[in-house]
Amino acid sequence: MLTDLKEKNYLIVGGGSGIGFSLAEKLQKSGANVFVINRQSMGPEGTTTFHADILEDSDVYGQLPDVIDGLAYCPGSINLKPINRITQEDLISDFRINAVGAILATQGVLRKLKKAESASIVFFSTVAVATGMGFHSSIAAAKGAVEGITRSLSAELANNGIRVNAIAPSLTDTPLAANLLSSEDKQLAAGKRHPLNRVGTPSDMSDAAYFLLSPNSSWITGQVIGIDGGLSVIR
Repeated sequence: MLTDLKEKNYLIVGGGSGIGFSLAEKLQKSGANVFVINRQSMGPEGTTTFHADILEDSDVYGQLPDVIDGLAYCPGSINLKPINRITQEDLISDFRINAVGAILATQGVLRKLKKAESASIVFFSTVAVATGMGFHSSIAAAKGAVEGITRSLSAELANNGIRVNAIAPSLTDTPLAANLLSSEDKQLAAGKRHPLNRVGTPSDMSDAAYFLLSPNSSWITGQVIGIDGGLSVIR
């Protein structure tokens, strides 16, 4: 059930597709004012989209309302290579997209979050941080940093009434994972690796993010929550 979020302002970075788009859609349907920052694609109908790359453009935050009730940083990367083929450029790119971007987005709206009655930040990690997976060294390192940022910021911002949590998905059927799920056989094989016998959907992840952004999770902070079909804990 959606919560009444009228008069609330939410910023979704990376809300033009996949999980971010689904989350922006749910927030908008709840009556919230939703602002999307995306490099190319538009957010859902009824949201306000700013086309910008936050790794390069910090001016965009000045166009947002004075009060922001929640931030979700959704951009990610899937760069799977054996260790001998990972380059410095791969490592730097994954770290910038996932960890540096999360910090820059937080810095961009921090004053606006502090003005909210009870604000919330949601980041995205990956099941590969807590569960050893071959060929995931670069992305696991970058998302591991996101988990560290989550816990550190939750401590730093608690006195400001700002909650900080992260979601750690397993493989999710989004445009980012299109190459990994490009055929029915690949989809079936990927699903069988999960105890619940399917891959995730954008809605699975956005439901969790919606909850963490809403007042319904007002006593949850500093958590990394696995939304992974049981992959990280069930054998």
